[in-house]
This record gives sequence, C-alpha cells and structure tokens, in this order.
Amino acid sequence: MAANKPTPTPTPTTPLTPTSTEPTHILFVGAGAVGCFYASRLHHPSQNIYTSLTARSNYSAIAASGVVLQTHSFGNYTFWPYAVFPSISAAVPNSSTPSTNHASSSQTPPRHGWDYIIVTTKALPDRSDDAALIAPLVSAKSCIVLIQNGVGVEEPYRKRFPQNPIVSAVTVVSAEQIKNGVIRQNRWTRISLGPYGTGLATPPSSTAKSAEVVQRGYERMEQLKQWWNKYGGIRDVETHTELELQTIRWHKLCINAAFNPTAVLSGGRGNADQLTDPELREHITGIMKEIWSAAPKVLGKPFPDNLAAPDRIIRSTERNTGARPSMLLDWEAGRPMELEVILGNPVRIARAAGVEMPKLQSLYALLRSMQKVREDKKATEKL
Repeated sequence: MAANKPTPTPTPTTPLTPTSTEPTHILFVGAGAVGCFYASRLHHPSQNIYTSLTARSNYSAIAASGVVLQTHSFGNYTFWPYAVFPSISAAVPNSSTPSTNHASSSQTPPRHGWDYIIVTTKALPDRSDDAALIAPLVSAKSCIVLIQNGVGVEEPYRKRFPQNPIVSAVTVVSAEQIKNGVIRQNRWTRISLGPYGTGLATPPSSTAKSAEVVQRGYERMEQLKQWWNKYGGIRDVETHTELELQTIRWHKLCINAAFNPTAVLSGGRGNADQLTDPELREHITGIMKEIWSAAPKVLGKPFPDNLAAPDRIIRSTERNTGARPSMLLDWEAGRPMELEVILGNPVRIARAAGVEMPKLQSLYALLRSMQKVREDKKATEKL
C-alpha cells in the first residue's frame, strides 16, 4: 500500500489506536469544496482510514499537488488523498484503468471494494441519474452517504440500492474552491447525519428488509461521527433519526429556496443585499413562511423550537455580507441549476401531501423556463 503524507490532526489527550486491522476505504464522488474539506478530515492512514476522490476539472491539479486547504478551523495544510480518479469508471474496483496517486502512478481501486461512497456532487436529477452512475462502485458492503442540498435526493438511491445502508447528510460549512485544487473554508464545520429508510411517506417494505437496512445506516453514521470527531477534529457532527434529518433538510430549504432563486431573478444580488430592498425582503419572508407552513404537513410534526424561525434566519443573513449563493454562481457560469431538488421536488412532495406551495411553484416555473430558453438558444447558435 502506498505511503501517504499525513493530514494534520488535533493533538489528542490520549493516544489514538487503530480501530481495525482491515483498511477502510472511502470514496468521495465529487472533488469540490465540500467534498475535499470533509474528505481531508476523514483521511487518517495511521488509523487505517483512507479517503480517495473522483475529480473532473481539477483532476490534474489534485493528482499533481494534492488538495491545498486554507481553513478557518484547522489552519492551512495539504491533503494527499489515497488516490484521485479522473472518472467514476476509473474508480470501479477491479477496473483495469489505473488511478493517479501522488506516491504511485499505478495505484488502482481497492480490490475488496469501497466501504463508503460519499456523494458530494450537485444534485441534478433532471440531467443525470447519479444513482445509476455510481452503481458500478457499489458492493454489498458499501454505505452510500449523500451530502447534497435539497429534499428528495435520497429516493433514487434507495430504489436502486434497496439493501445498502444510506446516510443522508446536511452541512452548513462555508467553503469554496478558489482555484483548481485549492479550497478555502471560511466558516462553520457542522454536518448533520441521519439514516434513510424507505422515505417518511412510504410504509417499510419487508422485501427491502427496511428495519435491518436502517439499523445498519445508524451504525455506519455513528462510525463516521466517531472518526470525524476523534481523528478529524470536527466537534459538531450531529446524528439524528430519519425524521429529524428530513426536518433539517426542509429547514435548510428556507434558506436555499428563498435566497438562491431570488439571487438569479433579481439580477445577481447576494443574500444580504436582497434584504436591503423592501420588496425583495417581503418576497423572501413570504417564501420562508410558505415552507414553514407546508413542511409540518409533509413531515407530520412541526419544526422544533431549536430551529431558527424565518425572522431569525433573516437577521443572521443580514450580517453575512458578500455571500453569493451557489445557484447564482451556476447561472452566471452557464451551468445547470439545482432547480429540481430545491424547488421542483418540494412542490411535488408537498402537493402529494395535500399542500400547495404557490410561491415556490412560481419560482420553479420561471427559472426552469429561463434555463430552457438559454440552453435552446445556445443549441441553435451551434447549428
């Protein structure tokens, strides 16, 4: 096994000893800011824990120089993944396609498969079936972890992998890739984890052995929490029940569904800047209240008191000047936007529960049309 440059870890109060003689191999699908940051805090060869990455545009930079991290929480360091792959197909166990590793150009995927497959790419179900894309990576021992925005992201994976544990994750980390292979973490480290069974609205399926699958999901998420806590120094890793985690997803939607679409439709205004305009502020408040009213009917219980209500979210956002949401960055770069998981799925899920969300539906219709018109125009120009 190739030697690796160690990732800096906090100084422990007691010696850390390996938890297993067998190596644990973790593959992050997506080498953006979020994926690289959390992968760097899991990679600990001294504990037999190895993280690898699949990368696209930044593949060459990471393969040559590792991932350079400039972090608010852990200082500056370079993370050398166990391996970095230029594609998912190159990361398939027993694949004849070699990966590139900083210590060995002939490194290949682990012969016995991936223990964890952590997906951190943007969720674009209208563009690709990501569950199908990762299928060649998944074995009976694999746990699938989804660190993605929006609601309804888990269901395609559950349908395709009924026997595999799935952990759903929500993070509030503020991180960005300032150039290929260079990640800056600005604020926060919190990540919330919860198992995913068959969905809150679906009765457990005996054929999917739902109870057993969910139990294995609990066990795998607790293991991740321990590693991130003990070896990665991330103290605010939270574990939850399935319902609690889905509640957190709907709560985060108050931010994503309000500010992201509005940033695009308002002509490029950042989150705090939107709130300086009285009409936009009223619009933002209305979207949040619509979600706040609809979500309990979907979830079957109200938001808990410890989650920030719309007025508190707005006050906090006012102080976060300069923030430009990801949907705006995608629009300006000509990339597809996460319209389905942030707008389309919530509207459809709420409607199935007997609740209409007219404000979100309007945003969804307008942005989907804008995206289609621009893409049709580009296609015509190529003819």
